[in-house]
Amino acid sequence: MTDLYIVRHCEAVGNRDRTFQGVSDCDITELGQKQLDHLAERFKDIKIDTVYSSPLKRAYLTAAAANKYHNLPIEKMDDLIEIDGGEIEGICWVDFPETRPELEYAWSMEPHNFHPKGGESMRSVYTRSWRAVKEIVAKNSGKTALLASHGCTIRNIICNALGRPVEQLNTVNWADNTGVFLLRFDGDKLPEILIFNDVSHLPEDCLPAKSRITSLFAKKPVIKKVEEK
Repeated sequence: MTDLYIVRHCEAVGNRDRTFQGVSDCDITELGQKQLDHLAERFKDIKIDTVYSSPLKRAYLTAAAANKYHNLPIEKMDDLIEIDGGEIEGICWVDFPETRPELEYAWSMEPHNFHPKGGESMRSVYTRSWRAVKEIVAKNSGKTALLASHGCTIRNIICNALGRPVEQLNTVNWADNTGVFLLRFDGDKLPEILIFNDVSHLPEDCLPAKSRITSLFAKKPVIKKVEEK
């Protein structure tokens, strides 16, 4: 069996300022650094054999925090990067419904159809993020690996892990900043999800703020939460 920890990056400037940061290489915030300090302590005594990260700074610093007491090399993987927002990179979420109503509707209600001009389609994220997971698992049979990535990318990974097509992406909850997942792989079977978006390492004053377009404007989709075991 192979265990895979998945961690969403800490709060970055785009989260704080409520902009679509996508592949923009935003710095982390002061709160984000505090979240990373607590994340490091969480993973201090957890066995980890290998560490992977999206190439973006906010994810890499998150991987480095989880790796603080392990001092393992961190391998950057392009397939773990966040969705490319193309024409909407850097725009404020509050302006999204007015300036890009069709994209806002797709993002909130039909994310599988989301594809901004000059950017990446959600279907592409769904395919390449799972490809990265399968590669990591294949390289680490019988070991424990950790990857740090992004909200949209992780949502697609979990959708795959549940055996759901991309058209059912809206049945999967979002990860919070430094939210931790644990997937256990056994052969070719779908993984068992042992931990789902756990932020128990964060004190109340470090809990992530809700800042996504879904929570701000849209009618919330039906969400089926995977219970922790």
